[in-house]
Amino acid sequence: MNPAGPQATESPLTTVTVLPDGPVEGEIRPPGSKSLTNRILLAAAGAGKKTLLTGALRSEDTTVMLDSLQQIGVIVESSDDGRTLQIDGSGLTPHYGAEPLRLYIANSGTTVRFLTAFLSALGGNYVLHGVPRMHQRPIGELLKAINQLIDGTVTAESPNGCPPVHIQSKGWKGGTVSVSGDVSSQYLSGLLLAAPLAKESVTIVVDGELVSKPYVAMTCEVLKTCGVPTVVSDDLARFEIPAGSHYDFDRYSIEPDASAASYFWAAAALTGGTVQVQGLSKDALQGDVGFVEVLEQMGCNVSDDGDSISVTGGALQGIEVDMNAISDTVQTLAIVALFASGPTTVRGVAHNRFKETDRIADLACELRKLGAEVHENEDGLIIHPLTAQQRQNFAGARLATYHDHRMAMSLALAGLKLPGVEIENPSCTAKTYPEYFADLESLIKRPHSWRSYSVNAGSSA
Repeated sequence: MNPAGPQATESPLTTVTVLPDGPVEGEIRPPGSKSLTNRILLAAAGAGKKTLLTGALRSEDTTVMLDSLQQIGVIVESSDDGRTLQIDGSGLTPHYGAEPLRLYIANSGTTVRFLTAFLSALGGNYVLHGVPRMHQRPIGELLKAINQLIDGTVTAESPNGCPPVHIQSKGWKGGTVSVSGDVSSQYLSGLLLAAPLAKESVTIVVDGELVSKPYVAMTCEVLKTCGVPTVVSDDLARFEIPAGSHYDFDRYSIEPDASAASYFWAAAALTGGTVQVQGLSKDALQGDVGFVEVLEQMGCNVSDDGDSISVTGGALQGIEVDMNAISDTVQTLAIVALFASGPTTVRGVAHNRFKETDRIADLACELRKLGAEVHENEDGLIIHPLTAQQRQNFAGARLATYHDHRMAMSLALAGLKLPGVEIENPSCTAKTYPEYFADLESLIKRPHSWRSYSVNAGSSA
């Protein structure tokens, strides 16, 4: 019987459940870093010649970046299932048509912020638009900064300074610009990646405390490696890109994704096993390798052989930690914290509220479905571990992912310890890691449980 009546439509709901069964032992190499892939794609496009990229990530976020670059004349040749890319930027051409070139960027915050800066510096007439959630994610502070440099205008078409973004530009004039540092480090990284296209030198000054500093350090290293001289203050508060700077490199090898690696290190921590992640060391460009230091504080053993990092789980204890620099791993830590011996306090991540979803409030909501006591603060959470009785009496839960890839990947790990944890919409991991559940299944050496439901379209499942 369909209580909604004969006009109701049916839509599928798929869930995945990771099954608990002892310590996780093994090794794995995650796909290429999303953060590095999208930075290098812009550098390759701006180089104006052929460059070879190896270890690239194939995902929704990188696909929308590639699609946008191809629409403005960049030629892309792909091999090795998208992991090797030859980028020819010699045909990069601004679009100056009377009608703007509309570029779809889905829900990729990296793409919309980087492309907004890059295309405004290149020049042309564009509209960047995406899914409804993208049109709720603020970008006004970046537009304010660009409008200090641009010969033209860049405006937000949604309330509160949110996309779609309309760019009408003859390029950047150069000069000194200030940018807010407390909402997203991607604003600053976008400006830095676009600066080599400016007509004159560009000086960028950070206004306020800069969040996620390791990502800015990564951007500076990309500029240096790709031929752009950059003068950077020790506190990452002032940057100078001289006039005449130009991207000039022939090839680039992209590191495995450290944010993705956090899920596999967490699997070891949760189960008392040992997991080796290949291709990363503590000297990696990505700040999220610092997640292993947090696990070490919680009682895990960590070893680094220069080309891989291994984590062995131990007796877990709660900690207090500022995760501003590694905020993309907060959800991963939250699952580990459920099985520690005391509460864990996470702070310094107020900017997580402006990600694919509110990664503080929504994370707290889902943890409570597992039985956890969670206190939400403005800039983080206090997570109390599950008691032995709660774990023994756990009868399963279906967890929402909010179309957020990191919610899906992290929450699924609870299934390594608790039976019957169903994760809705697991396909949302395609945003950055399409093979996540297949790789996790390979690592833990047992299949997941998949279920499909029919629900009334428009209803909450």
